[in-house]
Amino acid sequence: MQTVQKVYYEDAYQKELRATVTSVDGEWVQLDRTIFYPLGGGQPGDTGVFTDKDGRSFRVVETRKGESMEQIKHQLETPDHGLAAGDTVDTSLDWERRFRHMCMHTGMHLLGSLIPVPVTGGAVGAEKSRLDFDLGDHEIDKESLTNGLRELIGEAHAVTFGTITEAELDQRPELVRTMSVQPPRGYGDIRMVRVEDVDYQPCGGTHVNNTGEIPPLVVRKIENKGKRNRRVYIGFDTPPE
Repeated sequence: MQTVQKVYYEDAYQKELRATVTSVDGEWVQLDRTIFYPLGGGQPGDTGVFTDKDGRSFRVVETRKGESMEQIKHQLETPDHGLAAGDTVDTSLDWERRFRHMCMHTGMHLLGSLIPVPVTGGAVGAEKSRLDFDLGDHEIDKESLTNGLRELIGEAHAVTFGTITEAELDQRPELVRTMSVQPPRGYGDIRMVRVEDVDYQPCGGTHVNNTGEIPPLVVRKIENKGKRNRRVYIGFDTPPE
């Protein structure tokens, strides 16, 4: 089975890439390497454009994992694209959308650091995002959380990436904050994201390199989702440029 080079992990800021088509199944196209993040971990799949050697452009409307974690499928707007294995394409992201996801995803890690209880779910969005918490007796309010987020953003904490073995993670179960989504097992070391002096946990999403890149965030709403669960929505006070 041919595996794809996940360039979005090597450089989340790379907006364009030349790649070779390795497989075609109707509107679903696989490449030898990609900058397109696939749907997963609460983060949407990337969208963008493929351009072939003849200058024809095709919209990428979704990106998803294939049959295994090592395959990534790009869904084109139409199955009548004419691309075939071996073709070279120039790929480009819808960068503004991707960067919003990066800012939001890192912002959600900041939010989680302010609420020291288990996370029961979450979703990243370009306009708003949410995290669900098993709150118990812990109390939260919009104003204090918003102030906490803005303080962490203003402190410009570096965001770094590494790995941990499955055995090491088993010895430190407290690192897994999200109860609903467990890190994938059986594929080698597990990717870790560290917000320096703030947060450290397994995560397969794309992130900014420093919290100072995130525009001001605000807690929009806190919903009661049961006796113990609360859903916290965040959004940009001003959108990223």
